[in-house]
Amino acid sequence: MDRAQKAAAVDSLAGIFGSAGVVVVTHYSGMSVAELTHLRASMREAEASFKVIKNRLAKRALAGTDYEALGDMLTGPAALAFSADPVAAPRVVSKYAKDNEKLIILGGMMGTTVLDEKGVKALADLPSLDELRGKILGMINTPATRIAGILQQPGGQLARVLNAYSQSDAA
Repeated sequence: MDRAQKAAAVDSLAGIFGSAGVVVVTHYSGMSVAELTHLRASMREAEASFKVIKNRLAKRALAGTDYEALGDMLTGPAALAFSADPVAAPRVVSKYAKDNEKLIILGGMMGTTVLDEKGVKALADLPSLDELRGKILGMINTPATRIAGILQQPGGQLARVLNAYSQSDAA
């Protein structure tokens, strides 16, 4: 890798650190190419990415960013999982790490918050942004449905009372 390629790699990583909502650092030692390809495909489905990195270049890219604290985690065969959605990358990586013990989660960062392995897994258990939006809409719609039901009840009760009187007069 010549100097221009290294500069391009550092710029690419700096762009990742500038736009990512969450970054998860992993070790992938012993994983086959097929396993890495499957993991990358899973990440793409979740609108996240997985990138094998050179530690020295990543540390250069981290300098001066909010993610500078990740530099301590970059040892050995490191790879980054990242996404704009703070839940997408941790969810896919955590699920994949359960099934494949060769993928080890070291930690990560969300904004300026440093996460350990437990923090990444806790983040993975949170509902996604779309799920939260659906729950909020459901909570907003529920009172409207109840109000409509309450408003319809007096009319229904009145109709039942009139029906009972009409049946008693007919008898």
